Amino acid sequence: MGMSINTKKYIEEYLKIQDKNAKIIPLKLNKPQLKLYDALEKQYREGKPQRVIILKARQMGFSTETEAIIFKRTATKHNIKSGIVTHEASATNNLFDMSKRFLDNLPEIMKPEIKKSNAKELVFNNDKGTGLNSTIKCMTAGNDTIGRSDTFHNLHISEYAFWTGNKIKTLIGLLQAVPGTPSTVIVIESTANGYDDFKDMWDKAVEGKNEFAPVFCAWWELEEYRREYDGFELDEKEIKLKELYDLDNEQLAWRRWCIQNNCRGDLNLFKQEYPSNPEEAFISSGSCVFDKEKIVTRIQELKNVKPLKQGYFDYNYDGLAITNIKWINDSNGIIKIYKDVKSKNPYVIGGDTAGDGSDNFIGTVLDNTNGEQVAELSHQTDEDLYARQMYCLGMYYNQALIGIEVNFSTFPEKELERLKYPKLYQRQIEDSQTHKFQLKGGFKTTSITRPIVIAGLVEIFRDDIDKINSIELLREALSFVRNEKGKPEAETGKHDDRVMATAIAYYIRPQQSMTIEVFKDKTWEEEREEQNFKNYINYGVG
Repeated sequence: MGMSINTKKYIEEYLKIQDKNAKIIPLKLNKPQLKLYDALEKQYREGKPQRVIILKARQMGFSTETEAIIFKRTATKHNIKSGIVTHEASATNNLFDMSKRFLDNLPEIMKPEIKKSNAKELVFNNDKGTGLNSTIKCMTAGNDTIGRSDTFHNLHISEYAFWTGNKIKTLIGLLQAVPGTPSTVIVIESTANGYDDFKDMWDKAVEGKNEFAPVFCAWWELEEYRREYDGFELDEKEIKLKELYDLDNEQLAWRRWCIQNNCRGDLNLFKQEYPSNPEEAFISSGSCVFDKEKIVTRIQELKNVKPLKQGYFDYNYDGLAITNIKWINDSNGIIKIYKDVKSKNPYVIGGDTAGDGSDNFIGTVLDNTNGEQVAELSHQTDEDLYARQMYCLGMYYNQALIGIEVNFSTFPEKELERLKYPKLYQRQIEDSQTHKFQLKGGFKTTSITRPIVIAGLVEIFRDDIDKINSIELLREALSFVRNEKGKPEAETGKHDDRVMATAIAYYIRPQQSMTIEVFKDKTWEEEREEQNFKNYINYGVG
């Protein structure tokens, strides 16, 4: 019932397609198609329902392969119902015609009996009711009731990012029409169309938060994307691409040709239609605040780099104080450490709380001697548990200076004060009655401070992006855009918690030493008194 060892043989020996020259030829799977086949085969062998989401470049042949797999599963088994849903009527016609061509070109002995139908439907049956009783039904998205009265064993969702109408409601209805049994297949494939529901599904698949296996194929994985190299001099970007992806000059020659001829000279359009990596494909629909090209390049540099260690802090807590802090390794831990603590080295930590609950609690740790990001804390939890992990993280990094945003809640900041954490960021404010300046804990985001901290982070991303080690932060930065009024913010449905925590961390650096010091043993009160003195000299406005 599932993918079998004979499926590839059936496809390549018996199914015919029409090539770009209008010739009918055997369907031979290319390298990208084999990548999809292997993903489905793996799930089948593991006894799982076969679920794949494909982020594709143009002309890879994934729709053709998916139709072939579905055709084989439907035209060779009894009582199978298969559904194909595309983004527009012409695409529905094309995929129906493809299935019909598969049928017409089968050897006569292998052709199942078929009933004629006016709809875009192949019914493998006969008037006596002794046929396969299996069906391939082709539909067009736009009506959120399609598929609701059906049960499908195989479902192909084509170009989902470009569906119209209430596509989320439509998709939910279709997915519920497929039983969750190992004998079923769902393939969702699309080119990217900005930051939409398809992007959300893709991200969840990459993170292992849904049952879909993510399959991405870069443009250079298709062997035919190459042209004769005429000896032109490679520019800086082409040299970087060649280095990152081990490309040859013929592939770069095709890239140049395609940008000029197929994409009207628009590099961003090329990246969306023929991406080198998933981040390139999902080009933000808004005007990204940060340098997207540098972000994408940095993500590729880090994609195979694992954190030095990952885990959380265990500790004893008696209601008054935290003692016996211990690091616990955990592959699913809330803290990723990229660079371990160095003796006598100064550090700073910027924090952002979860706000309305949709974001995570974040802590970004910087080495204050050079501004490099060395660790990141991220989880959804209660405020007191967040404060305790931040306490432990700060103590681990040589009593790092901690500055947490206090706009939504002052609790984590006050909890750190109650726990007598020795080094907290202090901002200077003016008393409205006495007009005297006083120091208060925590970072306050205002119409004055917000542009300042974001501008500082923009500079880091532009000039020193190699200091950023969190792929999650880099991906979040891609959807941090300027809205219609020019205000920098996260796109609708996206988050800015990592961006803001990191921006705060860079902003508060002047309140911490930037050189390696010999730390003396002091009481908490002595530390605070010395810190307050420093703050009067070098205070922040946030």
